[in-house]
Amino acid sequence: MSLSTDQWFARPSARTWTCVPVPAEVREFHASLDGYAPTPLTESPALASELGVGRVFVKDESSRLGLPAFKALGASWAVHRILSRRAPGSAPVLLVTATDGNHGRAVARMARLSGQRAHVFVAEGVHPAAVDAISDEGARVTVVAGSYDEAVRRAASAAAEPGAVLVQDTSWPGYEEVPGWIVEGYSTLFAEVDAQLSAAGADPPGLVAVPVGVGSLAQAAVTHYRASPDASNGTAWQDRTNGATRHDHRGRPAALLAVEPDVAACVLASLTERRPVSVTTRPTSMAGLNCGTPSGLAWPYLLGGLDAAITVTDADSARAARDLAALGVSSGPCGAASLAGVRAALTGDAAGERRPALGVGPASTVVLLSTEGAAANPHTQGDDV
Repeated sequence: MSLSTDQWFARPSARTWTCVPVPAEVREFHASLDGYAPTPLTESPALASELGVGRVFVKDESSRLGLPAFKALGASWAVHRILSRRAPGSAPVLLVTATDGNHGRAVARMARLSGQRAHVFVAEGVHPAAVDAISDEGARVTVVAGSYDEAVRRAASAAAEPGAVLVQDTSWPGYEEVPGWIVEGYSTLFAEVDAQLSAAGADPPGLVAVPVGVGSLAQAAVTHYRASPDASNGTAWQDRTNGATRHDHRGRPAALLAVEPDVAACVLASLTERRPVSVTTRPTSMAGLNCGTPSGLAWPYLLGGLDAAITVTDADSARAARDLAALGVSSGPCGAASLAGVRAALTGDAAGERRPALGVGPASTVVLLSTEGAAANPHTQGDDV
């Protein structure tokens, strides 16, 4: 099936859905890595005024563990778990993956740092500079004349060879463990947001906007903000890596907004039909979000815990990237999608319906996840394509 521009789905009852949290040792692992530091959470009073809310913060993932996107969090934890099962002195393993850009580079970087090899299948339409960056990590790169879904199929086939392991950030029946580790790795991003909002004297978020491809980062957001009350002791809990008290999300659960390209909105289509569906995608500057099928592992979390989904155009994303750059936040088309999506939801003719559905008012705190820097997907900020 295909979708037109400016699609919207809302289900406010998602705020009552709960799940179990991720293991605490994930962030401890990241904190032990050379070069680890929390990425910035930048406040923008100008955006708060434009959107008619109390405070707006942008989580800037333009430099995460030396890479220009958040994907290093999931790849590093998954590769760590894979290698921890291997006997000391084992021959190097071949880490195989498919990518729209950022995940493949992260897997290639982790392979190089850990003395392993990598083979990355790259979907058609990824910017040549992003492909070159993967090669520069020492990975073998195969460019697939087809979609991301086709690249995933090619990678899975290649990983069936002896000595190879698939490190994919989407799942299907029979392939769920590694994608689960990748999602766990993303949890560090949200733990950082908790600590940073607390340090800024801000309320817990009333709305979190998440760019969505197959839905793994959105699954991590749901897991964080919908963690079961029975999984924590008291109304707050201690961050074991730095002692900072995290926010308790049980009093006023955050609304979670998925943002997708209008030409690749598989999650919105699936939410609308209440079952996983595949969509026919078309080229978009938001290459990392150009995915036609939701992750099987993520789907129950998306169905249960997402409040809303919205689509944006390449022009919407390009405008948002320029505006974020003016605020000092380097953001590629995928990262800027979060701002574009919140603008579509909270302003304009449809805002009267959408704001109440999200529970957003004039005092709300809004968090925008800018998941990649401009260097990750170097379309020029003047592009409105």
